[in-house]
Amino acid sequence: MAIKAEYIWIDGTEPTAKLRSKTKILGAGEEPPIWGFDGSSTNQAEGHSSDCVLRPVKVVPDPIRGGDSILVLCEVLDTDFTPHPTNTRAKTAEVSEKYAGQESWFGIEQEYTFMVGDRPLGFPEGGFPAPQGGYYCGVGADEIFGREIVEKHLDNCLAAGLPLSGINAEVMPGQWEFQVGPASALEVSDSLWLARWLLYRTAEEWNVSATIDPKPAKGDWNGAGCHTNFSTKAMREDYEPIIAACEALGEKADEHVKNYGDGIAERLTGAHETAHYTQFSYGVSNRGASIRIPWQVEKDKKGYLEDRRPNANMDPYLVTGLIVDTVCSALEKKGLV
Repeated sequence: MAIKAEYIWIDGTEPTAKLRSKTKILGAGEEPPIWGFDGSSTNQAEGHSSDCVLRPVKVVPDPIRGGDSILVLCEVLDTDFTPHPTNTRAKTAEVSEKYAGQESWFGIEQEYTFMVGDRPLGFPEGGFPAPQGGYYCGVGADEIFGREIVEKHLDNCLAAGLPLSGINAEVMPGQWEFQVGPASALEVSDSLWLARWLLYRTAEEWNVSATIDPKPAKGDWNGAGCHTNFSTKAMREDYEPIIAACEALGEKADEHVKNYGDGIAERLTGAHETAHYTQFSYGVSNRGASIRIPWQVEKDKKGYLEDRRPNANMDPYLVTGLIVDTVCSALEKKGLV
């Protein structure tokens, strides 16, 4: 029996990478093998030496095609089987292994916006809807746009076995969010990329596109972020490591912001529930801070922190790898592990 395997990978488009995919037919019981593609068509190679290698890293059921079909997330290698320069997963794998003993967990909140042509779904042609306020977690056809796509996307992700933990309508019309995790750096990042692919593919069926642009509607509208919740074993057991983690992130704020997604200055303006991208702060229950410590965490004196700076278009491998390296190395130096 023939099995359809959709090979999915991250390309070399700058400043924000795109997802690519193509289909391979496998025999019954055949493991997805290493495959290849034309890197000159994905901004990953020159035409005179265009071959790139796809190495499977995560295989899940394909809820779109159904049956025995599968989705095969791959990392990109050069033909000598070393990581391609666009392969950000490889470095995060090294960092994760180095600090495996600290048992890092992530929960990522992916915001996105449905688009019809050049306008968000729910925006009238040539104009604007009512100001934001009632759309967040709203209900009713006058405030909610695209729910049927969102519900189908959630069903598809769950059928694929991805660790989604929730969905909600966001502040702007046509803007939604899904949450992935808790999971390790690699598991949450792999799952987020697959969930993004399923989002785009699901929306195709309604002739709607989905964008992770951090500021799809200019003006007095919330941008789209990818808030990243993080903890280590020590943070889940005590409050002092949480404060130490916040301070460590502050010491490397510039490095992090530079790697938190293109267009971050458009979103992190100090308005619309953000801290300005040039300023670092942390605080309890403060959605205007760079890092929010949930009130329950302060009360319990243990838990996690929320990094509110990553853009919706961030590379989760880069972001999780940076956070693990920054926080875990600091906790290790301070003897808080």
